[in-house]
Amino acid sequence: MQTYVVGGAVRDALLGLPVKDHDHVVVGATPDEMIAKGFRPVGKDFPVFLHPKTQEEYALARTERKTAPGYKGFVFHTSPDVTLEDDLIRRDLTINAIARADDGTLTDPYGGQRDIEQRVFRHVSEAFAEDPVRILRVARFAARFADFRVAPETNALMQQMVDQGEVDALVPERVWQELSRGLMEQKPSRMLEVLRDCGALARILPELDALWGVPQPEKWHPEIDTGIHVLQVIDCAARLDRDLPTRFACLMHDLGKAATPPDNWPAHHGHEGLGVKLVEQVSKRLKVPTECRDLAVMTAREHGNVGRALQLRANTIVTLFERCDAFRKPARFTQMLLATECDSRGRIGPGASYADAPFPQLAHLENALAAARGVNAGEIAASCVDNPQRIPERVHAARVRAVKQVLKEEEDAE
Repeated sequence: MQTYVVGGAVRDALLGLPVKDHDHVVVGATPDEMIAKGFRPVGKDFPVFLHPKTQEEYALARTERKTAPGYKGFVFHTSPDVTLEDDLIRRDLTINAIARADDGTLTDPYGGQRDIEQRVFRHVSEAFAEDPVRILRVARFAARFADFRVAPETNALMQQMVDQGEVDALVPERVWQELSRGLMEQKPSRMLEVLRDCGALARILPELDALWGVPQPEKWHPEIDTGIHVLQVIDCAARLDRDLPTRFACLMHDLGKAATPPDNWPAHHGHEGLGVKLVEQVSKRLKVPTECRDLAVMTAREHGNVGRALQLRANTIVTLFERCDAFRKPARFTQMLLATECDSRGRIGPGASYADAPFPQLAHLENALAAARGVNAGEIAASCVDNPQRIPERVHAARVRAVKQVLKEEEDAE
């Protein structure tokens, strides 16, 4: 019985990165022997055990055979005669197919160290094509390791998998899991680029893929292409360390631009409303968490109004707060402002960049919201005992007055 550290722990150590979790593979053992040593079995599809002290995962070396479409269609085989090389060859990328023994010796039969040095994602074997989740994983790794490139032969294999319909067999929950993890990496745009290069984005997120080739006015968008703009927006969200709902809202905010009449391009009047339906469509299909969906819908609908916030009158601003339920959920409203800030800064083209441009709309609207929330709605309601139907009208009017005062103070301070 021999144990090895495998996968991400070995890869990250070779890259000089912090190692968080250790996965182990065990060669030459049976499930009964593992249990006898105090390991606790937890695997459903194949034998995986938790170490009695560290609680780290130890999996028996195994081989696998494809039996059905999708990522669940596998039969696994474990026995003491399965070698370490047999186990490693079933892994996705060469950089993840390196094993380290207890004495530090590395087993690298498929050139993982070479590919780490050359910053290349390369599949280990043709077995890569049997699991469509691996396309999502490669894309997610590209977002994490932004200086790596996909080997041409691996990209060709991924294209083949897309053409053969393997990606269509992915379940929504797994797509969302990988997509959301990729959005939280340091350069999420790389994930989308990898998915586009192999054709998977058009299958997974056709609403997003449709944005490439859709022009925008060069005066406001020096990058011109809407798809390029979205890449810049989500990278801005990563640079500013925004949370997942905000990053998802950034990803979805401009879907409506592909749905506007091409005869009117590069103008996109009404794209906000068109985008709402598309965001809802994506969220339903991928079973996106409610928190992410609701913020993305609001951002798609309101980002144009937020961008124009400095020109809005007090009444319009209070109506915006009411429409966004900002009085009950001010934190979510701020998330929407932060997503719109990324939209404003994600405009970079030849000779022009808004990457570090100020976004005064954020403080402007937050100050106005604070003033409007300071209105004592309960006191107003108590004064309308004889005429309760007028409560909403009077509360709204009081909030408008409060916002007018803030706007005047801002104007006087200029």
